Amino acid sequence: MKLFTALALMCAPQLWLEPQARVNPDSALVEAFEGKVADYVKMRKAALDGLPPPARTMKHGELLREQHEIADRIRNARPEAKQGDICSPEISGELRRLIGLALSAGDKARIQATIRRADAVPVQLKINGPFPDRLPQPSMPPTLLLNLPSLPPELDYRLVGRTLILRDTLAGIIVDFVPDALPGTK
Repeated sequence: MKLFTALALMCAPQLWLEPQARVNPDSALVEAFEGKVADYVKMRKAALDGLPPPARTMKHGELLREQHEIADRIRNARPEAKQGDICSPEISGELRRLIGLALSAGDKARIQATIRRADAVPVQLKINGPFPDRLPQPSMPPTLLLNLPSLPPELDYRLVGRTLILRDTLAGIIVDFVPDALPGTK
């Protein structure tokens, strides 16, 4: 009997080892994205530390000066920022997959109309650069937003053609982007 017990323990180590957690690779990518977004928000908060709170009423010129000051502080805090720092190739692939799910959910026509409006103006996108103010800024289609990871209020998603942009809402700068996030339209 002792021999049988010893053989059973040697042949089946998985019975006495702790079970390993199984991780859904898609949810792990979303968690990685959310972690990178949280790191950006933490860096942003540190960069803006010491700025006086915005006045309740400001003239347009004052608002622009404040936005430029905020953008400059963020740029100085991440001077080496490049495309893919937050939306890595793996995370970009997951975002494309989630967008594909939204397109198959029935809101394809509205999303394509949004793309066509933004496609009308050619633009060069640059990390830490301003989101082009000459572009239309339509709201993101709800079906698309529901499929993408939630963002904190400091960031939002924008579409420029087929590119998904992660934009700082207060600074008005491009934080990162996913090229070819949306399939081509005819």
